[in-house]
Amino acid sequence: MSARNTKVFFDVAISGKPAGRMVFKLFNETVPRTAENFRALCTGEKGLGRSGKPLHFKNSVFHRIIPGFMAQGGDFTRGNGTGGESIYGEKFADENFKLQHTGKGVLSMANAGPNTNGSQFFICFEKTPWLDGHHVVFGQITEGEEVLKSLERYGSRDGRTSERITIADCGEIKSE
Repeated sequence: MSARNTKVFFDVAISGKPAGRMVFKLFNETVPRTAENFRALCTGEKGLGRSGKPLHFKNSVFHRIIPGFMAQGGDFTRGNGTGGESIYGEKFADENFKLQHTGKGVLSMANAGPNTNGSQFFICFEKTPWLDGHHVVFGQITEGEEVLKSLERYGSRDGRTSERITIADCGEIKSE
């Protein structure tokens, strides 16, 4: 993998129906370990994790969507926000907080406190500055903002989704 900003994709399905593709650029140069974790979880290339489940976002759900805030996913072990695992083992340290939650489409690590990054991530629907210094930003949506916007419609104030929203497929987009 080069130091250039890698691109990855999610093909999203809502209740089993294709809803479109989101493409993200990952900030490898600023947060290389965090970006590499996400990239490898998109490709599934690392095989099985300690949980015995594939280290892969494919077929995992967006388990928490709060309109006006964010869509959260990446718990491929339990599917409810209590699981997930990184390619480095269960959890890994916060790399740095150089990047900020500046607006729609920012991709950041979900966590349970300092140095508890696994596989869970969230995509912001708007600027969320109160998360700066607490969650590691590692990417930005570059294509498929309409897909992200459509996810917001299926959320609720408590985060429960009205439909099952899955990552039907995912991977890395190789540059020519």
